[in-house]
Amino acid sequence: MKRICSAVLCLVLLLNSAGCALSAPPAGSASAAPERVTLDWYINYSWYNTPWGGNAVSRAITEKTGVDIRFTSPDGSESETLDALIAGDSLPDLVTLGWWETQLSEIISRGMAFPLNELADQYDACFWTVADEQRLNWYTQPDGNVYCYPNSSYSPEDYREGARIGSNQTFLVRQDIYEAIGSPDMTTPEGFADAVRAAAERFPTVDGKPLIPIGAHEFTTRGCDSFDIFLMNFLAIPYEKDGRYYDRYTDPEYKRWLAMFRQLGEEGLLANDIFIDKRAQMEEKLAQGRYFCMIYQRTDLAEQQRALYEQNPNGAYIAIDGPRNQNGDPHTLPGTSVNGWTVTLISKNCAHPDKAIRLMSFLMGEEGQKLVELGIEGEHYTMVDGRAELTEEVRRLMREDYPAYVAQVGADDSYWMLQDNRMQAKWKPLDDPALRQMEEWTYPYTCYTGQYDTFFTPNSEADAANKRVAAIHGEMLPQLLLAPSEEEFEWQWEQYVSLREISGLDLVLEESTRQMNEAKARLGLD
Repeated sequence: MKRICSAVLCLVLLLNSAGCALSAPPAGSASAAPERVTLDWYINYSWYNTPWGGNAVSRAITEKTGVDIRFTSPDGSESETLDALIAGDSLPDLVTLGWWETQLSEIISRGMAFPLNELADQYDACFWTVADEQRLNWYTQPDGNVYCYPNSSYSPEDYREGARIGSNQTFLVRQDIYEAIGSPDMTTPEGFADAVRAAAERFPTVDGKPLIPIGAHEFTTRGCDSFDIFLMNFLAIPYEKDGRYYDRYTDPEYKRWLAMFRQLGEEGLLANDIFIDKRAQMEEKLAQGRYFCMIYQRTDLAEQQRALYEQNPNGAYIAIDGPRNQNGDPHTLPGTSVNGWTVTLISKNCAHPDKAIRLMSFLMGEEGQKLVELGIEGEHYTMVDGRAELTEEVRRLMREDYPAYVAQVGADDSYWMLQDNRMQAKWKPLDDPALRQMEEWTYPYTCYTGQYDTFFTPNSEADAANKRVAAIHGEMLPQLLLAPSEEEFEWQWEQYVSLREISGLDLVLEESTRQMNEAKARLGLD
């Protein structure tokens, strides 16, 4: 706030959160009918395909900021596409990527992104009123500059203050099938396996198509979230032991559950689909309700869940207690950390950095957040006692034809690049029965784990070792799950452990421990 001159500060206080467009310089403000420009915005996810300009939300944002957006996303490999853009010095105006991606450090170190703080000082004092101080501090680089801003970011204080923060990680079952087999306990390997067998025996097909007994996120060169980090979180495997970062991937509990999944695979209950399907294929099968159970991110199936619920509420998915360790400890499911999910930066190739920083400020503020989450007040929702209520027409469209809702309205965080979950929680509707149960189920299990997030400096020895270790896991996880016998599984496990050790695991754990301790100090978690 020291950066804001007294005149602007007084204006901001008088307007009382009137919105970024009103506190930006008059020449570029929304209230001054800003000159229109088009910015290219790269989203580093091949599945992102929401267009700009056809729906009410994007039209309103353009009207208020003077910015049209032309989104681009990879046709194939995200990493290869972004590497090519960096190598060719052809980054688009704005770039959104995961905070953990090594290219983020490369973009910053090579001077390919504008410091957001300098753009804010020069063009848009409003940025300092809408940006969260702790998020800015977290992303401040050694040179004193901030080059990116996160979405979906929470601090440890948010968790301590008793906020209803949900994890995205859930164990889901198709409700009607689960209840038909007696709603069994699936927290033990034996109970889990028996439930899967019963479901496959009683319901071999779904609407004439084969049931997929166990669903999962897609397999990549680094593994599969469902069968590695998510499973470990359900098993409450610790991140550290005796003050040192712990190798969760060789924990006995993890091995025990992998062995159970291997047994189901030997019985033909791990469908080939889960090893080869990409997100598009999974979404199609989710919409058909073909999975019996899955450890999955609940927001990734929101569209399909709403459609299933509209057809038949009992044929949709519900969250239940999933795999637990031998002690029966509660799940430890991570909520979002101060890192957030993705970060957005403004490329030095941007010819209109003034427009770009004002666009970011607008989207980060409450007016922009309400637009992105709810749509247009009075048209798509009304505020009642501080909480938004969607119109019945919007509710109906979301239930019956979600793609049409995105095409016409474009809210529900369709443009999630700068979404602020903490802010949205203050006024977000709480009446979506298709999704509410899955979110609320996570509340007792959600915990802050941001101190364990690691980022390896590109081309460092630790980075090279981490890539080797991750590649071994990615290659051997399917082999472990598909081992034809217990003996083969044990032999493969010994190879798995040995290869990770000789590939530099100790160096990875050493660097991870250093980062863990540094993060604890920065976050006040000592």
